[in-house]
Amino acid sequence: MGSHDGEADELSPPAPVSPNIVPMETDDAGGEITPNKPAKRVPIARPGTGMKGKLIHLYSNHFKVSVNSADDFFFHYHVDIKYEDDRPVHGKGIRRKVIDKLQQTYRYEFSDKDFAYDGEESLFTTGALPQVNSECIVVLEDVSTGKTAANANPGGNDSPGGGDRKRVRRPYQTTTLKVGLYFAAKIPMSAIGKVIRGEESETSLEVLRVLHIILRQHSAKQGCFLVRRSFFQNNPSNFVDLGGGVLGCRGFHSSFRGTQSGLSVNIDVSTTTIVKAGPVIDFLLSNQKVFHLEGINWQKAKRALKNLRIKTTLANSEFKIIGLSDRNCNEQMFLLKQRNGSNGDCDTVEITVYDYFVKNKGIKLRYSGDIPCISVGKPKRPMYLPMELCELVPLQRYTKALSTLQRAYLVQMSRQKPPERMTVLNDALQHSNYDSDPMLRACGISISSNQVEQMALQAPMYCEFASKCTHVEGRVLQAPKVYEKLAMVKISSLEMDGGISPIRKLIQTCTVYKWAVVNFSTRCDIHNLIRDLIRNASAKGIEMDQPADVFEENPSMSRAPASRRVNDMFEQIKLKLPGVPKFLLCLLPERKNCEVYGPWKRKCLAEFGIVTQCLAPTIVHDVYLLNLLMKINAKLGGMNSLLQIEESSAIPLVSKVPTIILGMDLSRGHPGQSDRPSIAAVVSSRQWPLISKYRASVHTQSPRLEMMSSLFKPRGSEDDGLIREALVDFYISSGKRKPDQVIIFRNGVSESQFTQVINMELDQIIEACKFLDEEWFPRFTVIVAQKNHHTKFFLTGSPDNVPPGTVVDNKICHPSNFDFYMCAHAGMIGTSRPTHYHVLYDEIGFCADDMQELVHSLSYAYQRNTTAVSVVAPIRCAHLAAAQIGTFLNFEMSDASSSQGGHATVGNIPVPELPCLHEMVRSSMFFC
Repeated sequence: MGSHDGEADELSPPAPVSPNIVPMETDDAGGEITPNKPAKRVPIARPGTGMKGKLIHLYSNHFKVSVNSADDFFFHYHVDIKYEDDRPVHGKGIRRKVIDKLQQTYRYEFSDKDFAYDGEESLFTTGALPQVNSECIVVLEDVSTGKTAANANPGGNDSPGGGDRKRVRRPYQTTTLKVGLYFAAKIPMSAIGKVIRGEESETSLEVLRVLHIILRQHSAKQGCFLVRRSFFQNNPSNFVDLGGGVLGCRGFHSSFRGTQSGLSVNIDVSTTTIVKAGPVIDFLLSNQKVFHLEGINWQKAKRALKNLRIKTTLANSEFKIIGLSDRNCNEQMFLLKQRNGSNGDCDTVEITVYDYFVKNKGIKLRYSGDIPCISVGKPKRPMYLPMELCELVPLQRYTKALSTLQRAYLVQMSRQKPPERMTVLNDALQHSNYDSDPMLRACGISISSNQVEQMALQAPMYCEFASKCTHVEGRVLQAPKVYEKLAMVKISSLEMDGGISPIRKLIQTCTVYKWAVVNFSTRCDIHNLIRDLIRNASAKGIEMDQPADVFEENPSMSRAPASRRVNDMFEQIKLKLPGVPKFLLCLLPERKNCEVYGPWKRKCLAEFGIVTQCLAPTIVHDVYLLNLLMKINAKLGGMNSLLQIEESSAIPLVSKVPTIILGMDLSRGHPGQSDRPSIAAVVSSRQWPLISKYRASVHTQSPRLEMMSSLFKPRGSEDDGLIREALVDFYISSGKRKPDQVIIFRNGVSESQFTQVINMELDQIIEACKFLDEEWFPRFTVIVAQKNHHTKFFLTGSPDNVPPGTVVDNKICHPSNFDFYMCAHAGMIGTSRPTHYHVLYDEIGFCADDMQELVHSLSYAYQRNTTAVSVVAPIRCAHLAAAQIGTFLNFEMSDASSSQGGHATVGNIPVPELPCLHEMVRSSMFFC
């Protein structure tokens, strides 16, 4: 967050490689060429489009882009910006100002060329610059140089004293910088045609990168705050107070995409979190939810303020916070140079920061004396500023983890019904004014506003949006039939008219016996809760005995550390129960992020092998309890629902041949938790030909690794990887059959990582299979599911969301690769977001209809829901497993126990191994 304009930091792209250089592959031993190495896998081509389903006409938020063929080139220059003393200039904000000043100063020398600059080391022009490989001098005014308002530097050894009147009266400061532009490569604009045709090559990726840099620069020149491909304006009407000194900020996402209908620009609403601008002390009071300075935890304050930018109330200079002073303002000393008489000599005196501002500068400080100073400048040469003179500047991204309440507010502000979103997107396209950008005009690109084919519009509000967006044809697939049992039972509480109503009984029910209730200081009527739970269990077909006991937490333990509270509760259980219970119902005082949750789950699942279900009984009614019982039944080995195609073994290409379905997810820490290990989870189907029962395996890995690294982990004659566990369990649970087919659903990877998935990760899976049996050659299919995209669909002439089962595989999809959008669920709130599925590799041989039907069916196979979910069940289960096991680390990381060891490191911090799950729960759906 050290950039001047609040632009989010991004990794610098690699330097371009000359097209004349051909890389050579070498082996590790001798460096010789290895021509026999297997060819690199690439995403497969589309086998055709689907035909099943009812035709439906839709609009999408992809806007048509007109491209006039251009024979010119983009010229790429490497940018080197230094101060006069050759120190490099960091921060995208100041670097953008330098390039803008360079363009103004040398406009004649550069033949009035327009620049597209990424804020780092790459600059692009249309056509070559007349002067290349040259160094230019740029002088900037009012650049923050690390001085205070009165040009004093509390904490530095060369601070000018109060007698330096001439420097104090200067209206501004100037900084001289050296800018070097060095030719790197040229990119043909004709490569835009490759993007449209879906041909992935170095030039097509580079030209797409240039177009995105142009979009970003266009927004930056309008004063927007940039986060990757989203931009946010400093407009209070776009802000929502999330509490804790954090604002939710609504902006827009825009990106170019090559599609079947040509080049389009995808525009969507985007949200981010920013720090509330204003006095620093107000932010700290709000962030820590205290009302007085005495209540502030200064260690937390230091972490919250680090790398934020401030300006002083005495001048317009900006500084980046590097920390807080070790002592309070009235105790923090620094050396101050003062002139001694008229001979020009200087004496060095030691003075406190407080006395310097109060006595030397005549500034009245009300409360800064008894609190730390803000430290700016450099770590080895800090400057100190009294906190009450500092204000946070606007549009700074908040990168720390949000609380549960803050996340709820952010989600709420992001919700927009389809008509509202259509109106907002249309306004965004108009105000963006992309057609005025000289760089886009130079390469023949304009956002089309011509009328497209009009459907029978029933409301005028759609006309303007429909005239610019892409019209697509979707299909609504028929929902798979669910095998169900019905019983007539009396429904209480929520039914308006009461009486007898039908209720679905569970397909395969468990028996709940040898169970108990534990209560961690929750205020509720436990007797009534147990009675209602048993009554609803009976209605669902679950045999549920009375609990063996109810364990209440000792009141003296309610404020103890979470691990001690859990240990104390288990001591009670050991004393009163004759053996280990089969099931524990745990009552927690908080619905989300309760500190007891992680230690409790670890104790039950890893140490004792006890199935457990947690709940926070704030509002308990029959519907809540019925949903709770579905989770309990699945965890104890039951089955809540079963698709008829499972029961009749009628799933194309899956039911006839032993097939294992894998769901893979790599879960990273929340923002602000960069040192937290990533959690790699693999869930696998069991009891083939079923596709509704899964088990999970989970490992930790370094957060620096982008791909899953623990799928295959040979250690001598053993394999400790995630895939081996899945394959062995499938063999045991499926009648000692090895899977002849492996279908892999991978979650959470970007398009730039597709080749790594089907090469690095798939290679690990193949090696895990060979490790078990050298003569075993199953067929593989790899599908990536993406939820983090910005494509939306809207019904023509209707304010409703698209119906569940909607699939789109034309016009806005990839020009050649096998992908489609699926909206399997019913969107009840906001605008539905489809899941984007990419079939990267397919040895099994699915046609488009069969693949889409399989994905649709798997969206109904989630045991916690009676209807479809937005993504296939294997991925949803993998995400749940990673999240639940990840809570094991919440208190283990803080303990930093060296006895657990590690298998990777983040800097000097060992990545802890997760404890193994107890054999009693290892194959259960504990994550459900």
